[in-house]
Amino acid sequence: GGKTQENLRMSVVQRGTATLRKAKKITVKTCLDNPFVFQWKTIDGEDMHFILETLEERIKHIGLKKIETPRKKKRSLTKTQMERKRDASTSEPPKEEETEGHQQKPGWTDISIRRQLAIGVNEVTKALEKNDLLLLLVCKSAKPAMITSHLIQLSASRATPAGQVPRLSETVAPLLGLTSILALGFKKQSDKFTEAIEAIIPKIPALEVPWFQYRTEESVAYAHTDSSENQEPEQPAEALGDELTSQKRKRTESNQLDLSNVTLQPLKIKKLVPNPNKIKKPPRKKKKAFSA
Repeated sequence: GGKTQENLRMSVVQRGTATLRKAKKITVKTCLDNPFVFQWKTIDGEDMHFILETLEERIKHIGLKKIETPRKKKRSLTKTQMERKRDASTSEPPKEEETEGHQQKPGWTDISIRRQLAIGVNEVTKALEKNDLLLLLVCKSAKPAMITSHLIQLSASRATPAGQVPRLSETVAPLLGLTSILALGFKKQSDKFTEAIEAIIPKIPALEVPWFQYRTEESVAYAHTDSSENQEPEQPAEALGDELTSQKRKRTESNQLDLSNVTLQPLKIKKLVPNPNKIKKPPRKKKKAFSA
């Protein structure tokens, strides 16, 4: 009698637990987000056409291009054997191909000019971190936008003029022998592009970053002063040391931020739900052990 009552109790408890399942709590992760939204000012109209035309003329005049060797397709053995028989009879065509190959070597036509440019997002970010750029142009076709959005703050912190130009990749990439160019930077030691840089900088609007109040004119003047200072004759070490300290003081005084117009904003609290659609990963297939 006692055993049957205990079994009935256990069955009731098991049924109750099976039917009353508690819903899992949705895990929400809170994080702090930037209150400021940074966006490129796209250069449209006449300014866009002017920038693209100047770049096109300058690149064509210099003749900088990347030459890549065409990939040869694999052919079947029967076709190769037939071609070998034909080549054995006439030996002139392969000699012409060899001479053409010697004329155009794979790689950049002029490495010294290539070093004056920063091509691609990775090269541009490294050059901006080192403060080596005078001008930065970004293509509007970059998707997603976050690929180039970090360059706004970097270029503003280095006081380098930067702008977003539509159809930059379409016009410049084929001239340089590349498939696409999302970012193009001109370094401070670019002698071949000085005229183009001076012509393009006035067409670029200033970036809107609240805590940086620099101007593009200051960056151009700073670059000219650096080039003129490097060309001065040699002086004794003591005099040079005094001049360097005075120049550093002047630069720090001139580069101090004017925070009078800056209004501080609180950080945004952002709530994230990981895997909201509850997509489960497929189970891993167990490797079958080989039978000896």
